[in-house]
Order: sequence, then structure tokens, then C-alpha cells
Amino acid sequence: MDDWRARAKLKAIGKAVNWGGTSLPPSRSRHLLRKIIHFLSYQFILKRRRTTVTRVAGFRLTVRPTVFHPRYFLTSKFFANFLAGIDLKGKRVADVGTGSGILALAAARAGAANVIAIDINPNAAETAVENARANGLGTRVTAVASHLFSALAARPTFDVILSSPPSFAGEPRDLADRAWHAGPNYRDIASLFNEARDRLAADGCLYVLFSSDSDLELLGNLIRQAGFQIRLVATRSIVIEALLIYELRMHY
Repeated sequence: MDDWRARAKLKAIGKAVNWGGTSLPPSRSRHLLRKIIHFLSYQFILKRRRTTVTRVAGFRLTVRPTVFHPRYFLTSKFFANFLAGIDLKGKRVADVGTGSGILALAAARAGAANVIAIDINPNAAETAVENARANGLGTRVTAVASHLFSALAARPTFDVILSSPPSFAGEPRDLADRAWHAGPNYRDIASLFNEARDRLAADGCLYVLFSSDSDLELLGNLIRQAGFQIRLVATRSIVIEALLIYELRMHY
């Protein structure tokens, strides 16, 4: 998709997603609804104090406290099912912001030779390792607690980078809230694009999931500033938003 079409697509999706012919609620109502959802999600899911066990996308997953829960947030299942349709045989993959590790596991199941699961939350890195072993993928999935790629050596590079980053701008209040907020003006996502650019092998790509409630126009600008071309590859409409997966490739 060329630049002007990518910009138009991002802007159009951000301003008008249609749900079976019914328009989304007015922006003020949606903003209030989003604040309520965040409050409830933060208090009762993100900040929970107990470890739970669940099954999502064919995986049995242990989810430690403060780790993004793939059972309650549909992004994980949608992205994992998308990866099931991609040939990753022999690929070197990084999953940035791995949470429970579900995307890293899905990449390994799709044939990836090795996957590094990365998360700034140490609980998430431990969770990803535990889940890889429990699902018979421990030899191909490793994990590291890191802010993006900062804890990794200058090499290796990756054929594919995956990320389902926070959907909203704003300073996270704590480690758990980093699953929801990406910093002012999507600071952490801007850094992701820039670091991913330097970590991708020739002809490599970044798959990233956004919400239609994200500031897609701003994110589109950040993507282009990092030198990527944008292609929308999968969408799913749910009750209050649309989930959007984009393929990003370097513009040479």
C-alpha cells in the first residue's frame, strides 16, 4: 500500500468503524466507556494478585499477577489465530511485549526455528518460559525481561517481529498498566518502530496489532517516520472496537 493510501486507510478506520451497519457511539460516550473499561480492567485483571490457569488458542497458559491476561482480552486470541495462517518455518522471531507468551508460542507452532519472548515485566518473562515448557515448545522459545530490545546484544536480527503493544497514549501508573498505556504520544511504540527497524533482517517484517480506538493517525505517522510501508492484513470487529493487524516492511 503506497503512502497516501496507507494514510487514508489509517485515518478512515480511526474515525469510522461500522458494526453491522450501526455507527459507533459518539466520541464523548466512547471516551467515558473506555475510561470505565480501563478502570475495571486495571483493578480486577491487571492488578490481580493470584496466578490463574486458562486455555486460549489451543494453549494451556499459566498467567502470573500483573501479566496481561489472554482470556479476558481478545487481542491475544485474534493475533495467535492470525499467526496460525502464516508460514514461519525456519524463521527467527521476536515477540515484543510477550505477556503470557501466547504469541511466541503461536509463532513456534507455526514453524519458527526460534523465538525470543521479550517483556519489560519480569513476571511476564517468567510466565512465557513456563508456558513454553508446559506446551512442549521450551526448546524453541526463550524469554528475557527487557525494555524492548535494550537487554539483547546487537545481534541477532530477526526475520519477523511481533507485537501487540498498549493501545493508548498516556503515562502508565505502574508495571501492570504498561499493558494499557504506551507513554505520552505513544512514546514506547515510537521506540519499538525505531528499534525494530534496526533489528529486522533483509526482507523481514513487523506484525503489529492496534485498536481502532488508538490514535491511528499519529501511529501511522510514527510508522512512516521509522521508514516502514504499511499494509492492513487482518481485522476483527468486537463489541466496542475493531482489532487491526498491520504488516510493516522497510521502504527501500
